[in-house]
Amino acid sequence: MKLAFCGNDNPAAYNISAGVLRNVCFVDALNLVPHVFLLFITFPILFIGWGSQSSKVQIHHNTWLHFPGHNLRWILTFTLLFVHVCEIAEGIVSDAQMKSRHLHLFLPAIIGFVAATTSIVYYHNIETSNFPKLLLALFLYWVMAFVAKTIKLVRYCQEGVTFSQLRFCITGIMVILYGLLMAVEINVIRVRRYVFSMNPQKVKPPEDLQDLGVRFLQPFVNLLSKATYWWMNTLIISAHKKPIDLKAIGKLPIAMRALTNYVCLKEAYEEQKKKVANQPNRNPSIWLAMYRAFGRPILLSSTFRYLADLLGFAGPLCISGIVQGFQNTSQDNTTTIEKDFLGNAYVLAVLLFLALILQRTFLQASYYVTTETGINLRGALLAMIYNKILRLSTSNLSMGEMTLGQINNLVAIETNQLMWFLFLCPNLWAMPVQIIMGVILLYNLLGESALVGAAVIVLLAPIQYFIATKLAEAQKSTLDYSTERLKKTNEILKGIKLLKLYAWEHIFCTSVEETRMKEFTSLKTFALYTSLSIFMNAAIPMAAVLATFVTYAYTADKKLQPAQAFASLSLFHILVTPLFLLSTVVRFAVKAIISVQKLNEFLLSDEIGGDSWRDGCSSVAYESCKKHTGFHPKAINRKQPLRYQLESYEQSSRRQPRPLEIGDIAIKVINGYFSWGSGLATLSNINIRIPTGQMTMIVGQVGCGKSSLLLAILGEMQTLEGKVHWSNVNENEPSLEAPRSRNRYSVAYAAQKPWLLNATVEENITCGSPFNKQRYKTVTDACSLQPDIDLLPFGDQTEIGERGINLSGGQRQRICVARALYQNTNIVFLDDPFSALDIHLSDHLMQEGILKFLQEDKRTLVLVTHKLQYLPHADWIIAMKDGMVLREGTLKDIQNKDVELYEHWKTLMNRQDQELEKDMEADQTSLERKTLRRAMYPRESKAQLEDEDEEEEEEEDEDDNMSTVMRLRTKMPWKTCWRYLTSGGFFLLFLMIFSKLLKHSVIVAIDYWLARWTSLDEHKKDETYYVAGFSLLCGAGIVLCLITSLTVEWMGLTAAKNLHHNLLNKIILGPIRFFDMTPLGLILNRFSADTNIIDQHIPPTLESLTRSTLLCLSAIGIISYATPWFLVALVPLGIAFYFIQKYFRVASKDLQELDDSTQLPLLCHFSETAEGLTTIRAFRHEARFKQRMLELTDTNNIAYLFLSAANRWLEVRTDYLGACIVLTAAVASIKEGPKSGFVGLGLLYALTITNYLNWVVRNLADLEVQMGAVKKVNSLLNMESENYDGTLDASQIPKDWPQEGEIKIEDLCVRYENNLKPVLKHVKAYIKPGQKVGICGRTGSGKSSLSLAFFRMVDIFDGRIVIDGIDISKLPLHTLRSRLSIILQDPVLFSGSIRFNLDPECKCTDDRLWEALEIAQLKNMVKSLPGGLDAMVTEGGENFSVGQRQLFCLARAFVRKSSILIMDEATASIDMATENILQKVVMTAFADRTVVTIAHRVHTILTADLVIVMKRGNILEYDTPENLLSQENGIFASFVRADM
Repeated sequence: MKLAFCGNDNPAAYNISAGVLRNVCFVDALNLVPHVFLLFITFPILFIGWGSQSSKVQIHHNTWLHFPGHNLRWILTFTLLFVHVCEIAEGIVSDAQMKSRHLHLFLPAIIGFVAATTSIVYYHNIETSNFPKLLLALFLYWVMAFVAKTIKLVRYCQEGVTFSQLRFCITGIMVILYGLLMAVEINVIRVRRYVFSMNPQKVKPPEDLQDLGVRFLQPFVNLLSKATYWWMNTLIISAHKKPIDLKAIGKLPIAMRALTNYVCLKEAYEEQKKKVANQPNRNPSIWLAMYRAFGRPILLSSTFRYLADLLGFAGPLCISGIVQGFQNTSQDNTTTIEKDFLGNAYVLAVLLFLALILQRTFLQASYYVTTETGINLRGALLAMIYNKILRLSTSNLSMGEMTLGQINNLVAIETNQLMWFLFLCPNLWAMPVQIIMGVILLYNLLGESALVGAAVIVLLAPIQYFIATKLAEAQKSTLDYSTERLKKTNEILKGIKLLKLYAWEHIFCTSVEETRMKEFTSLKTFALYTSLSIFMNAAIPMAAVLATFVTYAYTADKKLQPAQAFASLSLFHILVTPLFLLSTVVRFAVKAIISVQKLNEFLLSDEIGGDSWRDGCSSVAYESCKKHTGFHPKAINRKQPLRYQLESYEQSSRRQPRPLEIGDIAIKVINGYFSWGSGLATLSNINIRIPTGQMTMIVGQVGCGKSSLLLAILGEMQTLEGKVHWSNVNENEPSLEAPRSRNRYSVAYAAQKPWLLNATVEENITCGSPFNKQRYKTVTDACSLQPDIDLLPFGDQTEIGERGINLSGGQRQRICVARALYQNTNIVFLDDPFSALDIHLSDHLMQEGILKFLQEDKRTLVLVTHKLQYLPHADWIIAMKDGMVLREGTLKDIQNKDVELYEHWKTLMNRQDQELEKDMEADQTSLERKTLRRAMYPRESKAQLEDEDEEEEEEEDEDDNMSTVMRLRTKMPWKTCWRYLTSGGFFLLFLMIFSKLLKHSVIVAIDYWLARWTSLDEHKKDETYYVAGFSLLCGAGIVLCLITSLTVEWMGLTAAKNLHHNLLNKIILGPIRFFDMTPLGLILNRFSADTNIIDQHIPPTLESLTRSTLLCLSAIGIISYATPWFLVALVPLGIAFYFIQKYFRVASKDLQELDDSTQLPLLCHFSETAEGLTTIRAFRHEARFKQRMLELTDTNNIAYLFLSAANRWLEVRTDYLGACIVLTAAVASIKEGPKSGFVGLGLLYALTITNYLNWVVRNLADLEVQMGAVKKVNSLLNMESENYDGTLDASQIPKDWPQEGEIKIEDLCVRYENNLKPVLKHVKAYIKPGQKVGICGRTGSGKSSLSLAFFRMVDIFDGRIVIDGIDISKLPLHTLRSRLSIILQDPVLFSGSIRFNLDPECKCTDDRLWEALEIAQLKNMVKSLPGGLDAMVTEGGENFSVGQRQLFCLARAFVRKSSILIMDEATASIDMATENILQKVVMTAFADRTVVTIAHRVHTILTADLVIVMKRGNILEYDTPENLLSQENGIFASFVRADM
């Protein structure tokens, strides 16, 4: 058969006698011309363009800018393509009716399709290279196509073809589309004037794209790339080569930055404030403000959502059409063309495919828009909260109106609740519509019986809601218990050394286990409700389907047709999702309403008064904040020489107190009454002046209002009356440059309670001022920080604070003082800087820092202190008492006017001076440094711990090349998964796998049964048999759903229980060295974050993963059974799926880690700011902190944005794969021919695959991240324990051993671990029963190691210690440690009653406890407490002073009546007087027992019977103190001399 354009069965077709344009064949040929023209013109340009583009320098972004009408053009082009497809299909279907091939029916349409595709590719390339002149070609094409199509349309009208004909409609639509595209093209010419105009418009790309740091291109790429996230490909693929870091994801685009959104929301909120300004009882509405600022994107997202939901119903309709088509094949065909067109199975299959692709694209677009809006909202809210924090009145914070906890909750919880609500809110209005549509369609298919099924669903929905609320409650109670458990665990870890030495680990371990059991009970309810909700989700559709079909079988007169059955099945599947989600959404809505209330309360709480009197404008405008990166414009570094000029000029008038003229006063308070917000004046009748450039000291008893005075001057207190006057210019400064270069209105303030930033030491000291090496060194020396800095692993670049290393109180205080000294300000306020420092440091700080550094700089200093010996240095003294000023003046004035006060001071000063003499060099500071060193030397071991996780996989091959690393990154941690699954027990594991498989087989069986039942030809004969079978299967399915969801949760719980139990026991029994080496936070993390993941997150993920995987597998099985040809198509699809999931998993893991790691600094920054408010405000650093907050918020938001974009990337791809599966399944089944029931079955399953494919991948990725927690816990479980069993059993040890207290140390060698050097080398000593022995030596001489050796806390690898004839290495550890007592140098108290602290084992009578307290000088104090022995001790004993805590530890040792007492520098933190009492007590109360004292101050052991002097692990001197003192050049003698 020869081919001819218009067919060769009708010669008349080529006849043009009636005129050329009347000939249909010619008109169709004419339609080819524009398309061919376009193809010929553009192809060469495209090839040349592409060829040259690669040689050009690649632009960073392929999307510089869009021509006007960009999105409209893409939408029109896609519509055009769709219409072309319809035209092709129509042509082919019509052609099938003809006798010979009629090319003119479909060839122009095919060429048109190619041309339209080319046009958009061509346009895209022109746009990226920004060369609009070439658009003329397109313009000509649209005009020509428009003309050609119009001619064809006119032709149809003349022929009398009407709207009832499909062909006419298609042509009409195309004319409109070409017309619109022409209009778009004209508009580009109008706006850009690239032709017919002398000055074409120059266009610059958007600001974001000029900044190469912006990597988030979603707002800038073309429409197709936006819809499919094509631009993400490079990022996701690159994750394979190297991990994604913050650099790879760049910065946020301007429109999404927190600042931009903050301004938006703030304006909207202020507007609301204005509205309710004159209605006192109404609050401004945050909801309206949010709607004002973020309403449009939400509406857009809802529109997308509606479109997606409506398109979703195409699936069931198309299935019903295709199956119907098979049934009708037998009947005669006499329908019109359109009827035939939509009845054609292939056409329906293609339509189904297109509908699915569109639906999924819209759905993902809707998700993306809400996510982006939610992130924007969160950024704006965080900025609002932060700004409010900076203006909160101090009394609010200190009087407990707003606790730090509340602020942290606002930041961490409430903002996230609102963000989540925004993510879910389009569902609120989309779901009802979806449900109503679904029910209408069902009613159309099945009549009344559909309503029965719908009723079942609707009736069961409230149960879902009830379960959801219960879930939230269970989660809350779990949280409370786990907080309590963490508190207890934290105490154990902090006091682990004490617990081990006293052999109390098990008591505390059981108390944690008890709390864990409570937590576990609420976890059980949590798990129960979780599994119920999963069960409801699976069972509701089954129940509905069962009710519907059984009703239909008995009520309807016709037999159930396959088309009806499968369409309604898939409709039921569609209906379940919104109903299931509805309960969640409603719950989130309720939470969001509560969050908004809390936010509003916070935003309306009291603010600090405007401090006009400190002149410098306090609220730094946001504009300046944008420009400035973190340095104060005013804080220019001063030139060095200036200082020297000043010095020579001022030398003469340096020390004489000058008469106070008014210009000499820096600050003056007149008649001040100040309160902490209660209305009662804390400070009253304050009249003081603070002289410029001199040192003012404020002294007085504890609690007389010294610190309050400073804060009142800084404007932190409420001023009831009076005013604080700050002088404007320091007139007595000779050079005018100085006052201007200093930041005049900021005050360097060091608070009483040290406040550190989570930053490096250097950043803490410079605190935003420019770094000046000389100045920095002077300051660190003045504060004696250098030795401490040298101990830190990275020097002054070491992170300190929450995330870094914990310093002791004194070290923290010195850093804060250093910060105040370093700042370049006129005025310095130091609030009791000496409180945590010992004598030497205080002196050094006074001499070098204050007298030298500050006075040379002529800075005004206000110093609050208790150390009266510094009074002579003061230029001006303010003495306070009970919130009033007692005296003001120089020391001479006070000496003359108030003799009594002066004498009182003198006696106090003498007492302080005596203490001074007694103090020895190696006091508190060296102690602090020692603890720091202890925390430090194991830095490398921390790294080891982190690496252990990685090591497991790397054992096989030690290649460090990229490929292996990458293999590790893509490999699922199967080993860990297996460990996790088996830790729940093999029986449960088997049960879970078995019930899962059974459940899915039953579900498949139900649908298979339905297919058999509906495919029957005969009428209603075996109806009952089928109905009974169907009901049985459904019932079994529902029961199995319940069983599987319960087993998974149960297994997860058992695993969690076992893992936590093992972890706790392992840690408690670990060697002490492990705790010295491992940072506390690291161990705590295993108990908090990781345990939480194992408890609550892994089971649902596992459940979801197994469910979606099995669903996909059963679907593929069914389709292959119905149409074996499908398996061929499955191979390429499977390969594509494998690569998508492989790439996604790696990228998702990185992005999730980034999201987590950027969240912590943000939360820390908020709590830091709230804690250091007064300091920040005094320093005037608000702008810098705001800037930092905006940066941290943006960093976290960009990570989260990328994570959600990556999820969209995955979902779009898996959805398209699913659509391909549906298409292949449909085409294959149509090819197979009429087994209509099974065709319906295959298609139904193909449709479900699209929903579950992306869940498989996402759950895999989640599980991989969550398994990290199991892995970390496992790495701790591999730790070695201490060896608790001795060689002697209990019967061989005397009950009252050690009775005498005789100690023989024979050739003792000790080391901390078998790979370290020995710390004690061949020590020999003999201690008689009842002797008092003192051991002294410099730091690190092995004194403490010796005390630990008695308890076998260290590794004794040679020699032995024999106590009362028994070698201690043979005793069980528990016995040994419970029979000796020790007092440690750091006092440790636990939260609980005093009784519990003295005697956790509850063995002693009250009398014995009182006796012990009396010995320790505590009896009276404890008696005065409410509850006496049952009075509570707060965490860490914070409600007692350090000295009192130490006395409690002594009492604890007395309670245990052991004949050997070891005191390890126990009196280090007690003042002299108490210490002397103690020494006497120890001598009397322990007269008959052996006491080994490790001395910190030598004079404490002068009364001992025997003194041992140690050096570097050896004993140097060993004799009575008298003999040792008589040796002039002995070491002990030199120690004593130094101490005198």
